[in-house]
Amino acid sequence: MHSNAQPGHGAPLCVPTQKTLNILANKVMGLPQSLENRNGVLSVPPENAYMPNQIELVPGLRIDASATAPALPSELRLKPELLSPAGDRTCLLAAVENGADAVYFGLRRHNARIRAMNFDGADLAEVMALLHRRGVRGYVTLNTLVFPDELADVETTVRELAATGVDAVIIQDLGLARLIRAVSPGLEIHASTQMSITSEEGIRLAAELGCSRVILARELSLDEIKRIRSQARLPVEVFVHGALCVAYSGQCLTSEALGGRSANRGECAQACRMPYEILCDGQPVDLGKTQYLLSPQDLAAYDLIPRLIELGVSSLKIEGRLKSPEYVANITRHYRQAIDAAWAGQPVAFTPSAVEEMQLSFSRGFSHGFLDGNNHKVLVRGDYAKKRGIFVGRVAMVSVAGVVISCSTIVKPGDGVVFDGDDVAGVPEQGGRIYEVLAARSGRVELRFGRAAIELGRLQPGQGVWKTDDPELTARLRRSFEGSPARLVDLDLAVQAEAGMPLEVVAITANGHRASVRTESPLAPARSQPAGLNLLRDQLGRLGGTIYRLRDLAATILGAPMIPKSLLNQVRRDLVAQLDLAAAAPPPRAIAPEAALPALLTPIHQERRRQRQQQQAERSAASDLVSLSVLCRRTDQIEAAVALGMSTIYADYQDIKEYATAVAAARRGGAAIYLATPRIEKPFEANLFRFLAKLGADGILVRNAGGLYFCAERSIPFVADFSLNAANPLTVELFKSRGAMRVTASYDLNSAQLFDLIDAVPPDWLEVVIHQQIPMFHMEHCVYCAFLSPGADKTNCGRPCDHHDVKLRDRVGVEHPLKADVGCRNTLFNAVPQTAAEYLPRLIAHGARHLRIEFLDDDAQHVERIIGLYQTALSGQREAKTLWRDLKASNQYGVTRGPLNVL
Repeated sequence: MHSNAQPGHGAPLCVPTQKTLNILANKVMGLPQSLENRNGVLSVPPENAYMPNQIELVPGLRIDASATAPALPSELRLKPELLSPAGDRTCLLAAVENGADAVYFGLRRHNARIRAMNFDGADLAEVMALLHRRGVRGYVTLNTLVFPDELADVETTVRELAATGVDAVIIQDLGLARLIRAVSPGLEIHASTQMSITSEEGIRLAAELGCSRVILARELSLDEIKRIRSQARLPVEVFVHGALCVAYSGQCLTSEALGGRSANRGECAQACRMPYEILCDGQPVDLGKTQYLLSPQDLAAYDLIPRLIELGVSSLKIEGRLKSPEYVANITRHYRQAIDAAWAGQPVAFTPSAVEEMQLSFSRGFSHGFLDGNNHKVLVRGDYAKKRGIFVGRVAMVSVAGVVISCSTIVKPGDGVVFDGDDVAGVPEQGGRIYEVLAARSGRVELRFGRAAIELGRLQPGQGVWKTDDPELTARLRRSFEGSPARLVDLDLAVQAEAGMPLEVVAITANGHRASVRTESPLAPARSQPAGLNLLRDQLGRLGGTIYRLRDLAATILGAPMIPKSLLNQVRRDLVAQLDLAAAAPPPRAIAPEAALPALLTPIHQERRRQRQQQQAERSAASDLVSLSVLCRRTDQIEAAVALGMSTIYADYQDIKEYATAVAAARRGGAAIYLATPRIEKPFEANLFRFLAKLGADGILVRNAGGLYFCAERSIPFVADFSLNAANPLTVELFKSRGAMRVTASYDLNSAQLFDLIDAVPPDWLEVVIHQQIPMFHMEHCVYCAFLSPGADKTNCGRPCDHHDVKLRDRVGVEHPLKADVGCRNTLFNAVPQTAAEYLPRLIAHGARHLRIEFLDDDAQHVERIIGLYQTALSGQREAKTLWRDLKASNQYGVTRGPLNVL
């Protein structure tokens, strides 16, 4: 037999019939049947189209919409993708079998969930073949910052991903986007939520870097998503379920500050799940059992799916690469049902038992997160931070052999339960599996446990009881992805059977893969019972043990041929084998034959050499070329700084109405002043940049994409700050090319990595912060409003942030300052200043020319002392070791080297 298999990755390799195209368009993608077949490319009539030209929707099917309108008409929308997490191979199978359209997973390097099992790059081709056979797309996460010495290795990884058929890479690092585009222009890039994209300008930057999709920050409301979608140039992806970080992704430096473990490198220590105590004006605030002030409830937006579809969201994402396969199966299955129901125009209404099933897989309590807008009374419960599951009831009494509870849900032997603890009252949290359930009076039940499983004497009436595990549910979920495949791929067959001619069969799967078989010998005329449609359907449809199921069979039968069953069985087997091969074939994708990194770095290195040669020609001492700037948060700090000769001031005020005073103070001292933008810009907040531009400052300290475009398009001088996460020379050059005077080095760099970055870029390009209190959590969640105000948001909170000094005391007794910015976003600063004092000689020797000191609550006298210490060190009047000692003595908690000490 002659076989021909063609992978379904774009035209013209796969050329299905018009009939099959319309079937696929309608059944698989929900597109109108008015699509035209042009050599395997689906062409959308311009009056109905809204997407850029030639976008592949499923392998082998692309839309040609080169003459389309930019608006998204309500009558034509693509069914949103359901995107599920996969921390390992079993989770991946759980996602596939329970209805995911795509999965995202990480390798054992360069991904933001480094604690997950993850995938070995050696089996990547096999993994992608498995996904593509089932019509599922696979995205690989490279969503961490990339350090200078890692760029070559990352390029090798990108080449592997492009060659093995990965459908897209999810990235955080802006420089990495440039590298990927140079290596493989056709490899799809998705901008990670780690990019902190909250506005149209963030999407614009991602589009200019070659991204084809943006994963929006989880802090956006439905109204804000609507505004962004109305202006967006790219499809957007939105998280709909899973754990919520209290800090903006890509902006959390807590693990870095407290333990040298960077969340931007996949090593989050989950400090937000720890207990904290509020100190207001130096006094503890009694919040009772509320201790977990920064631990949000989990996101569960299943009932908002219709609204998200209405807004034109392209992909709905489930969080959970650290979760179990049962969790992935459970949540994927429920969201599959929700999307299908919403798409069919049916209500999305889960039963209480369905919601309880989701809660049992993992729940800290369900909420809509920020999708309904900011309600700071709802996001954080504060009484627990761990998985809880379903609330069962409360302890009524403790018996000799068990505990009697008022029960609001079904519990049975084998179920796992946990009893709430109370750290304040000294009551420990306890948990175990139920051994026996006995009926008690007044609708109560008595729970009994195995020997020594629960210390009954330490339980108290009123304690909450939670059901955390149901073995029956777990077993049922496991059956959904173990054993034979349950999610099958629809298969359409076209048969040409004519006596005296070879038998020809063409197979096309619902996801676009194609195979054909032609027998070597002609069919003989039948003597008694010629072949009919029933025979063909019966024999060719016997697809048990495969991933396929027959959906449609069209046959042309001429001359009453005889077709032996054995021949049809062999044709079927050959078709299946060919389809599997077609699905496993990676798409044709251009990959640069030579290493791309050297060409990107060469202009940077040339400029660095030019600047160093110019410095040598001028015969200036390295220390004479160093400039020291200061960031101040109060006007008395500015006055103290300019009195000591500081020529460059950055102002970062909580109340921006005071910026005019800051500008005047700098002017009186003859210093240049740059006004800081907030770290986050949301829709409707662009007026802030115009306000800053009117104040007469010398420039702006830019902390987000909106500020970047505002300054660049108006030729306003600006410095790119730390929040833009410049960790390698490609990212630094990107901001320089957009007009930045200097680029602040990322706070994620340790000393060795910082030296590598300084060595890799021209001296005048980089600014290094050498003294500061690290801004750890940067949050949409407002602690002031949640716990110090009767209000729920900024419209009715009374602004306690303007009137009170607030700190959060951690579990070891350290008091961290809390501040609010103009957008009412909170930042928790490390109580302990970080200094690079010991590294000053090496920083200067490596070429650092622009250094910065940052102050927080320091009074003018302390500002004078700290600046004076650094000035004497830079002038050579004191050694770095003595500077360290004096700085340590100047602060309540001493000082730390922070991540700089991690070598």
